[in-house]
Parts: sequence; C-alpha cells; structure tokens
Amino acid sequence: MASSSFSVTSTTKTPTITAAISHRFHHSQITNLRFKPQSPLRIFLKSTRKPITTHRTNALNIQCLFTGLVEEIGTVKQIGVSSNGGGGFDLKVDANTVLNGVCLGDSIAVNGTCLTVTEFDTETSDFTVGLAPETLRKTSLSELEPGSPVNLERAVTPVSRMGGHFVQGHVDGTGEIVSMIPEGDSLWVKVRVEKKLLKYIVPKGFIAVDGTSLTVVDVFDDESCFNFMLVAYTQNKIVVPLKKVGQKVNLEVDILVGCCRY
Repeated sequence: MASSSFSVTSTTKTPTITAAISHRFHHSQITNLRFKPQSPLRIFLKSTRKPITTHRTNALNIQCLFTGLVEEIGTVKQIGVSSNGGGGFDLKVDANTVLNGVCLGDSIAVNGTCLTVTEFDTETSDFTVGLAPETLRKTSLSELEPGSPVNLERAVTPVSRMGGHFVQGHVDGTGEIVSMIPEGDSLWVKVRVEKKLLKYIVPKGFIAVDGTSLTVVDVFDDESCFNFMLVAYTQNKIVVPLKKVGQKVNLEVDILVGCCRY
C-alpha cells in the first residue's frame, strides 16, 4: 500500500472551543449502513508481523481512566499509513464535544480503545490518533473505514462524575454480535466471546462494549455468549445499534471483578 494514498495533513491552527453538536442516527441510517470486509486498516494489518516475545507481564498499568459513558459519536474522516515513517497508522476522526479543551497527548477512547491525540484542529472539528499494529490485532478498529461511526469519550478528570464504571481503555479482546432482537423500543444484543474472556463476565456485572458501560443481563456458557439490553435513549447515543450481526465489538471486562466465575 502506498502511503501517498492515505495521507494525513498536519495542521498548526490555534485551538478554539467549538459548540458540541448532537449526533442522532435514525432507523433508516441503521438499515442502510454497510461495512466493507476489507477495510484499509485490515489490508495494512496483513503486511505486519507480530514480534516473537519470550515473556509476558500481567502488571496492572493504569495510565488513564474512562467512565464508559459515550460523549458523542464521531465519524472516521481519514485513515492511512503514518507520515512519521514508524510503521504505524494514523486515524483522523470528525468530532465536536471531545475537542473541548483538548491538548496534544490527551487520551480519547475510540470505540473503547484508549488512544493518544497527535494532531487536532478545532476549526475543521477533527483530531488524529496513532494506531500501532498490535492495537489493530487486538481490537475491532481494523474494520474501520472512512465514514465509519465511532464512540468517543475523553479521559476523566478528578472532578468528573463516575456515572458508569472504571474503564481503562485497554481492550481485553473482541466479541462477535450473534443476534440483535428488538423488544418494544429496546434492543437485545447477544455477543459471542472466547471462553478465556467469558469467565470474567458475570450476570448483572459491568462490561464495556465498544467503550460503552453496560450491564450484563445473562451469560450463556454453553454458547460462549452474554447479552445486554439497550434502551431507546442509549441506542441513539452509541454505535452498537449501527452494527450488523457478524461484526466485531471491543470488550473490556470490569477491573473490579477481581476473580473469574470458574
């Protein structure tokens, strides 16, 4: 892939505070949305190799914290090979709310993945983050393409309300949506996940799905699945209802659970 095909233009404009614009998606947008199976990020990922390591660490390293309450839905504006020549990838996102008070080096969760702001422009209402190959391997961000909607949340400050739960933005793995069933104006969503992660998911416990703090309703060990319900208000504020059966979601289990079910 030639880097010239996916360029990211640097900006040096003076930051200004812009008013937040609410993003709402109607049913017609949900049914007409289509995702390509081979996004540029997936193609890029195939050209990278995971280095062989001789050890692993389970040390807890919390560098930033989120609540899992999505602040807005942004839109992928541009994706491409990083211009710094380091072998990474740049992701530019259209946004409004999360740009309020933003600084270079700040952390913003994109679909629940903690990423670092490397560029931003409040006049064009966008920001850029870097993606490492390992991030693409471990998350569903490899499915993104220009126009994809994404959940956005800024890292909390000491005075933030903790309306959700403690979310690190460190994705534990991905799950696959296996069913989406309406009940009244609510939506039941069932997700299949690997057994090694399912054991940390408990009924009535918290889980972050694409960075959204949700309550697990039931766990189905025989199906290696769990489910949750989205009320009408939440459906208009997050990207999960815009996805289709078979698509991936990022998952982060509750760090306060402390032990597995078996």
